[in-house]
Amino acid sequence: MIKGILGTKIGMTHVFTDEGQMVPVTVVAAGPVYVTQIKTQEKDGYMAVQVGFGAQSDKHLTFPKYGHLKKAGVKTNLRFLREFRVDDASGFELGQEINAGIFEDGDAVSVTATSKGRGFAGGVKRYGFKGQHMTHGYMTHRRPLSSGATGPQRVFKGTRKPGHMGNETVTQKGLKVVKVDAERNIILVSGSVPGPNGSLVTINKEAN
Repeated sequence: MIKGILGTKIGMTHVFTDEGQMVPVTVVAAGPVYVTQIKTQEKDGYMAVQVGFGAQSDKHLTFPKYGHLKKAGVKTNLRFLREFRVDDASGFELGQEINAGIFEDGDAVSVTATSKGRGFAGGVKRYGFKGQHMTHGYMTHRRPLSSGATGPQRVFKGTRKPGHMGNETVTQKGLKVVKVDAERNIILVSGSVPGPNGSLVTINKEAN
Protein backbone atom coordinates (compact mmCIF):
# COMPACT_ATOMS: atom_id res chain seq x y z
CA MET A 1 0.00 0.00 0.00
CA ILE A 2 1.06 3.56 -0.63
CA LYS A 3 2.84 5.20 2.31
CA GLY A 4 1.58 8.75 1.88
CA ILE A 5 -1.26 10.96 0.80
CA LEU A 6 -1.89 14.54 -0.29
CA GLY A 7 -4.21 16.87 1.55
CA THR A 8 -5.18 20.41 2.42
CA LYS A 9 -4.43 22.08 5.74
CA ILE A 10 -7.70 23.19 7.33
CA GLY A 11 -6.47 24.71 10.59
CA MET A 12 -5.61 23.95 14.20
CA THR A 13 -7.73 22.89 17.16
CA HIS A 14 -7.36 20.60 20.16
CA VAL A 15 -8.76 17.31 21.39
CA PHE A 16 -8.82 15.61 24.79
CA THR A 17 -7.49 12.12 25.42
CA ASP A 18 -9.20 9.51 27.62
CA GLU A 19 -6.92 10.63 30.46
CA GLY A 20 -8.16 14.22 30.11
CA GLN A 21 -4.97 15.56 28.54
CA MET A 22 -5.38 18.30 25.93
CA VAL A 23 -3.52 17.64 22.66
CA PRO A 24 -3.11 20.40 20.02
CA VAL A 25 -3.81 19.01 16.55
CA THR A 26 -3.82 20.17 12.94
CA VAL A 27 -6.84 19.23 10.84
CA VAL A 28 -5.95 17.98 7.36
CA ALA A 29 -8.45 17.15 4.61
CA ALA A 30 -6.48 14.17 3.24
CA GLY A 31 -7.58 12.91 -0.15
CA PRO A 32 -9.13 11.34 -1.93
CA VAL A 33 -6.27 10.98 -4.39
CA TYR A 34 -6.37 9.12 -7.69
CA VAL A 35 -3.64 7.00 -9.28
CA THR A 36 -2.58 8.74 -12.49
CA GLN A 37 0.57 6.80 -13.36
CA ILE A 38 2.36 3.63 -12.29
CA LYS A 39 6.13 3.51 -12.71
CA THR A 40 7.93 0.17 -12.83
CA GLN A 41 11.52 -0.97 -12.53
CA GLU A 42 11.61 -2.29 -16.10
CA LYS A 43 10.28 0.84 -17.79
CA ASP A 44 11.30 3.72 -15.52
CA GLY A 45 14.16 2.31 -13.46
CA TYR A 46 12.28 2.57 -10.16
CA MET A 47 8.90 1.72 -8.71
CA ALA A 48 6.54 4.51 -7.74
CA VAL A 49 2.91 5.55 -7.91
CA GLN A 50 1.89 8.98 -9.12
CA VAL A 51 -1.30 10.34 -7.60
CA GLY A 52 -3.37 13.44 -8.27
CA PHE A 53 -5.26 15.62 -5.82
CA GLY A 54 -7.43 18.72 -5.85
CA ALA A 55 -10.07 19.85 -8.31
CA GLN A 56 -9.19 22.30 -11.07
CA SER A 57 -11.32 24.09 -13.65
CA ASP A 58 -11.03 23.37 -17.36
CA LYS A 59 -9.73 26.90 -17.92
CA HIS A 60 -6.57 26.24 -15.90
CA LEU A 61 -5.93 22.70 -17.15
CA THR A 62 -3.10 22.41 -19.66
CA PHE A 63 -3.34 20.16 -22.72
CA PRO A 64 -0.46 17.87 -21.59
CA LYS A 65 -2.09 17.33 -18.20
CA TYR A 66 -5.47 16.78 -19.86
CA GLY A 67 -4.00 14.03 -22.03
CA HIS A 68 -2.18 12.54 -19.07
CA LEU A 69 -5.35 12.32 -16.97
CA LYS A 70 -7.38 11.02 -19.90
CA LYS A 71 -4.86 8.23 -20.46
CA ALA A 72 -5.14 7.29 -16.79
CA GLY A 73 -8.94 7.17 -17.03
CA VAL A 74 -9.44 9.93 -14.46
CA LYS A 75 -12.52 12.02 -15.18
CA THR A 76 -11.77 14.68 -12.57
CA ASN A 77 -9.43 17.58 -13.34
CA LEU A 78 -6.62 17.26 -10.80
CA ARG A 79 -4.49 20.20 -9.76
CA PHE A 80 -1.54 18.54 -8.03
CA LEU A 81 0.47 15.47 -9.14
CA ARG A 82 2.98 13.85 -6.81
CA GLU A 83 4.90 10.55 -6.64
CA PHE A 84 5.28 8.08 -3.80
CA ARG A 85 7.89 5.32 -3.89
CA VAL A 86 6.52 1.80 -3.35
CA ASP A 87 8.11 -1.62 -2.94
CA ASP A 88 5.55 -3.34 -5.17
CA ALA A 89 3.46 -1.52 -7.77
CA SER A 90 1.46 -4.55 -8.86
CA GLY A 91 -1.39 -3.83 -6.45
CA PHE A 92 -2.32 -0.52 -8.06
CA GLU A 93 -4.35 0.34 -11.13
CA LEU A 94 -4.91 3.56 -13.05
CA GLY A 95 -7.79 5.65 -11.75
CA GLN A 96 -7.79 3.91 -8.37
CA GLU A 97 -9.08 6.06 -5.51
CA ILE A 98 -7.09 6.21 -2.27
CA ASN A 99 -8.49 7.92 0.83
CA ALA A 100 -7.48 8.66 4.41
CA GLY A 101 -8.28 5.07 5.43
CA ILE A 102 -4.67 4.05 4.73
CA PHE A 103 -3.74 5.70 8.06
CA GLU A 104 -4.59 4.49 11.55
CA ASP A 105 -4.67 6.19 14.92
CA GLY A 106 -1.20 6.36 16.41
CA ASP A 107 0.75 6.16 13.14
CA ALA A 108 4.03 8.07 13.12
CA VAL A 109 4.07 10.53 10.23
CA SER A 110 6.03 13.42 8.76
CA VAL A 111 4.33 16.34 7.01
CA THR A 112 5.89 18.28 4.12
CA ALA A 113 4.56 21.65 2.96
CA THR A 114 5.64 25.12 1.84
CA SER A 115 6.19 27.46 4.75
CA LYS A 116 4.59 30.89 4.97
CA GLY A 117 6.40 33.60 3.05
CA ARG A 118 7.74 36.43 5.24
CA GLY A 119 9.15 38.65 2.52
CA PHE A 120 12.48 40.44 2.95
CA ALA A 121 13.69 40.08 6.53
CA GLY A 122 16.74 41.19 8.45
CA GLY A 123 19.19 39.00 10.33
CA VAL A 124 17.46 39.43 13.68
CA LYS A 125 14.10 38.13 12.44
CA ARG A 126 15.47 35.68 9.87
CA TYR A 127 18.13 33.95 11.97
CA GLY A 128 17.46 35.12 15.52
CA PHE A 129 20.53 37.32 15.83
CA LYS A 130 20.83 39.13 19.15
CA GLY A 131 21.35 42.57 17.63
CA GLN A 132 23.29 45.50 19.06
CA HIS A 133 22.65 47.79 22.00
CA MET A 134 19.29 49.57 22.12
CA THR A 135 20.60 52.42 24.28
CA HIS A 136 20.50 56.09 23.32
CA GLY A 137 23.28 57.09 20.95
CA TYR A 138 23.95 53.64 19.50
CA MET A 139 23.25 53.77 15.75
CA THR A 140 23.46 50.11 14.61
CA HIS A 141 20.65 48.46 16.55
CA ARG A 142 19.63 45.76 14.06
CA ARG A 143 21.86 46.41 11.05
CA PRO A 144 24.32 43.71 9.94
CA LEU A 145 27.94 44.73 10.48
CA SER A 146 30.94 42.71 9.33
CA SER A 147 30.44 40.38 6.34
CA GLY A 148 33.50 38.29 7.15
CA ALA A 149 37.06 38.24 5.82
CA THR A 150 38.17 41.10 3.57
CA GLY A 151 40.90 39.14 1.79
CA PRO A 152 38.75 37.30 -0.77
CA GLN A 153 36.98 40.58 -1.66
CA ARG A 154 33.62 38.85 -1.77
CA VAL A 155 30.91 37.47 0.50
CA PHE A 156 31.02 33.70 0.92
CA LYS A 157 27.99 31.65 -0.13
CA GLY A 158 25.81 30.67 2.79
CA THR A 159 26.65 33.74 4.86
CA ARG A 160 23.66 34.53 7.06
CA LYS A 161 22.52 37.97 6.01
CA PRO A 162 19.20 39.74 5.34
CA GLY A 163 17.16 38.25 2.52
CA HIS A 164 14.01 36.40 1.49
CA MET A 165 12.50 34.56 4.47
CA GLY A 166 10.06 31.67 4.29
CA ASN A 167 8.30 30.22 1.23
CA GLU A 168 10.49 27.10 1.42
CA THR A 169 9.76 23.38 1.48
CA VAL A 170 9.73 22.29 5.12
CA THR A 171 9.31 18.78 6.52
CA GLN A 172 7.99 18.49 10.07
CA LYS A 173 9.01 15.17 11.63
CA GLY A 174 8.07 13.44 14.85
CA LEU A 175 4.30 13.82 14.43
CA LYS A 176 1.56 11.28 15.11
CA VAL A 177 -1.92 10.64 13.79
CA VAL A 178 -4.33 11.37 16.63
CA LYS A 179 -7.61 10.60 14.85
CA VAL A 180 -8.69 9.38 11.41
CA ASP A 181 -12.16 9.99 9.98
CA ALA A 182 -12.08 7.86 6.83
CA GLU A 183 -15.66 8.70 5.85
CA ARG A 184 -14.96 12.43 5.66
CA ASN A 185 -11.26 12.03 4.72
CA ILE A 186 -10.13 13.98 7.78
CA ILE A 187 -6.87 13.34 9.62
CA LEU A 188 -5.93 14.98 12.93
CA VAL A 189 -2.15 15.30 13.23
CA SER A 190 -0.52 16.14 16.55
CA GLY A 191 1.17 19.52 16.76
CA SER A 192 1.57 22.07 13.98
CA VAL A 193 2.47 21.59 10.33
CA PRO A 194 4.08 24.10 7.93
CA GLY A 195 2.14 26.40 5.65
CA PRO A 196 -0.98 28.56 5.84
CA ASN A 197 -4.54 27.25 5.98
CA GLY A 198 -5.67 25.95 2.61
CA SER A 199 -2.18 24.99 1.44
CA LEU A 200 -1.11 21.63 0.03
CA VAL A 201 0.48 19.20 2.48
CA THR A 202 2.01 15.76 2.01
CA ILE A 203 1.62 13.23 4.82
CA ASN A 204 4.12 10.35 4.84
CA LYS A 205 4.17 7.31 7.09
CA GLU A 206 7.29 6.86 9.17
CA ALA A 207 8.62 3.81 10.97
CA ASN A 208 7.38 3.66 14.57
